[in-house]
Amino acid sequence: MATDVQRRLFSVTEYHKMGEAGILPEKGVELINGEIVEMSPIGSKHAKIVKKLNKILGVLLGDEAIISIQDPIIANDLSEPEPDVAVLKFRSDFYENELPHGTDVLLLIEVSDTTLAYDRDIKLPLYATSGIPECWLLDLQKKQIKAFWQPEGNTYNCQELVLLDGVIASKSIKLELALTEVFK
Repeated sequence: MATDVQRRLFSVTEYHKMGEAGILPEKGVELINGEIVEMSPIGSKHAKIVKKLNKILGVLLGDEAIISIQDPIIANDLSEPEPDVAVLKFRSDFYENELPHGTDVLLLIEVSDTTLAYDRDIKLPLYATSGIPECWLLDLQKKQIKAFWQPEGNTYNCQELVLLDGVIASKSIKLELALTEVFK
C-alpha cells in the first residue's frame, strides 16, 4: 500500500526565524517555493563575472540605483532567492529595515555555469510572478545572455538572445552593455 508523502513548506518568516536560531548555515541556502534549497558552489569564473558586473553596473548606473550582489530579495511569502546581481530602485536607507521585494528590483541577473536549467525553469517563473520587470540569464559556457521582460503570471512575454559580439540594452532602465566587456 502506497503512503502519501507530505511536504512541509516554510514561509519567509519561518525561514528567518530558523536563521536567527542558528539552524541554517549563514551562506549556501535559499528559500525557493517554500523549500530550503542548497545553492551550487560558486566557481572562480562565476565569481569573476559577478565582480565585473558589479564594477561595470556601478560605473554605468552611478547613484541612479543600488547594485545588490548575491543578497536576498523577497519574491513572495514562500521564496527568498539570492540572485547574483539585482539592480534595485534607489533608496537612501539602502533597505536597512526590510529586504527588497520583487517590485523593488529594476533588473535581475543570474550568472549560470552549471545551473542554467534551474535558473530558467525554477527561478525565472518565480521572478516573473514577483513582478521583476526584466531578468537576464548569463550563460558562462556559451558566452551569451538571454533577456526576458514584460512579466505576466509566471512567465515573461518577451525574450531576446544576445551573443558574444552583441550589445544588450535593458528594457527597464537606461543601460547598454557590450558582452565582450563582460566576458573579456
